[in-house]
Amino acid sequence: MAGIVGIDVGGTFTDLFYSGDTNKPHKILKVPSTPQDPSIGLLNALKAAGLEPHELEAILHGTTIATNAVIEKKGARCALVTTTGFRDLLELGRRDRPNMYGLEGTHEPLVPRDLRFEVDERLDHEGHVVQPLDEKGLRAVGQELLAREVESVVISFMHAYANTAHEDRARDILAEINPKWELVTATSVVREYYEFERTSTGVVQGYLQPLVARYARNLAEKLKNWGFQREVAIMQSNGGVAPLRQLGARAAYIVRSGPAAGVTAAARIAAEAGFSHVITGDMGGTSFDVAVIIDGKPEVAELTNLDFRIPLRLPMIDVHTIGAGGGSIAHLDRGGMLQVGPRSAGAMPGPVAYRRGGTEPTVTDANVVLGRINPESRMNGDGTMLDIDGARHAVKTLGDRMGLGLEQTAEAILAVVNQRMAGRMRLMSIERGLDPRDFALVAFGGAGPLHGGALIREVGVSTMLVPLYPGVLCALGCVYADLRYDLSQTVEKRLDRLAANELQEIIVRQRRGGQKQLEESMVPIDSSSLTHAADMAYAGQIHALRVTIEPEWDAKRLNQAFQDAYKEKFGNTLEGMPVVIVNLRTIVVGTRTSSALPHVAAAVSGHPVAKGHRPVYFGGWHDTPVYQRDDLGPGMTFSGPAIVEQSDTTTVIEPDMTVTVDAHGNLLAKVK
Repeated sequence: MAGIVGIDVGGTFTDLFYSGDTNKPHKILKVPSTPQDPSIGLLNALKAAGLEPHELEAILHGTTIATNAVIEKKGARCALVTTTGFRDLLELGRRDRPNMYGLEGTHEPLVPRDLRFEVDERLDHEGHVVQPLDEKGLRAVGQELLAREVESVVISFMHAYANTAHEDRARDILAEINPKWELVTATSVVREYYEFERTSTGVVQGYLQPLVARYARNLAEKLKNWGFQREVAIMQSNGGVAPLRQLGARAAYIVRSGPAAGVTAAARIAAEAGFSHVITGDMGGTSFDVAVIIDGKPEVAELTNLDFRIPLRLPMIDVHTIGAGGGSIAHLDRGGMLQVGPRSAGAMPGPVAYRRGGTEPTVTDANVVLGRINPESRMNGDGTMLDIDGARHAVKTLGDRMGLGLEQTAEAILAVVNQRMAGRMRLMSIERGLDPRDFALVAFGGAGPLHGGALIREVGVSTMLVPLYPGVLCALGCVYADLRYDLSQTVEKRLDRLAANELQEIIVRQRRGGQKQLEESMVPIDSSSLTHAADMAYAGQIHALRVTIEPEWDAKRLNQAFQDAYKEKFGNTLEGMPVVIVNLRTIVVGTRTSSALPHVAAAVSGHPVAKGHRPVYFGGWHDTPVYQRDDLGPGMTFSGPAIVEQSDTTTVIEPDMTVTVDAHGNLLAKVK
């Protein structure tokens, strides 16, 4: 049987998880990322794993290319064509501000003002033509765009969600003027109202599409030259995958590609271990990503702010990210206070201990100083041993400025970064009315298990779960993921005013569109399913409630479903108030056969045997047992302090913790 490989490209490392037949069941590894061309790191990972093209049935890939392009403002030279009077929509946005407690701040739209153009046209909210499209004026704009040498053009007209005719016609005209342009209509990305969010989402797509399309072509060519002729699928932000050939047209859907894969894997592993309520903590080299899983399902956000006034209105697993990773740099601010991150040493030059030219102390260097990371490990990815003296010198230099000793400075670095991460976990739990004591923390990423123990104590989470392969869990999530397409359309009509079969016609169109995308993907699937939902509200309400529906339901049945859902959530209903269908949604899923995790040895009892001891600092130096992860079988128990080492990460068990190895090989750590 051919194998499946998942590869996640992170800011510091590119992770690989391979699942194959009984002769070569599983393989994991990490190689340094190559920011100048992420596809090089991907090929390096395949070659380092000793895999041959004929051994692979599919490659599933998570990438940071879209995320980095938005954050670093390194996308395409993109123009926006919009309805007369709405040129400044991207800057007007909502009544928000970049700093909660200040009136100052800057905003840099992805499309500068000199590349935003107006065209006379207008539709009303029901899609009726109020003013025809000025095709002559549009052609003049097209000539101006030629002179400006733009790569992509986004077309976003008022109320186009109700009638796409003007956007479609404008796209056709601009294609005649220059077939080389990447042309994006806002309704082709999201067919919903809220003009600012819809326009912003279209702009993100246009800003990323040339870059992502080039990456897809480059990756496909490299894999072809390597000898791989089969399908490559890319992880999307909604937790599903899409084929590489669709990547350019779905560029906006992959801005949370890697983190979504990690949450997908964490949800499945936690459910198998008996945890339905989970907080995920993915700590890599540059960032810390937090998500919440309720009843085994990751929370999905319909609106995500990529940056100030850059909203993306697409279904995405709700992942919150801060700049706190192993490579986060510790420094003193202008007031002399110790800060950690968001600036990171990244893949190059990396932490001082990695011997790649880094000079500033990082979180990884602090862990090295405290003995939590094996001084003889070769975790930098190039086979050389860590530079312990260099890490100590960098941390000591910072400590001298604060009047602290070496160990105290390293502990302070960890305390600061842990507080930042704990704050984000509280935001996702306590501040949403959730009790952390009802949750488990799935700690993963190359640095997650190093800090997970401190985080569960700080936030009050009941249990830390460390999966078998925490350092490559995002790569594993790519292997697990199914194909998924989300389709939506704004209706904005009262139930009692709907035309006969109006909703059914929209649902049929969405079903056909989703099924067509599945068929065109050419990714092997076992079965497909469709789920339909309606965003509904009482007339006059701003916020809608999502209700799962069936396509054959009439207005009476839809009304009853909304009333039931409203009463369950709020405890009462507003009898007599008209009900409005705001949006109709269809989710199309193609279920893939994914290989399971490797078989775990039969349950045993007793305590594991340490492979050795070394001094580790926990408020003082402790002679700490060090366990090899492969030696920990189901049923074993042990207490902290302890260190658990494996090829992809290190797990720190603090002195006041106990650990049980469950039936699936997960480490379950609790505070005594």
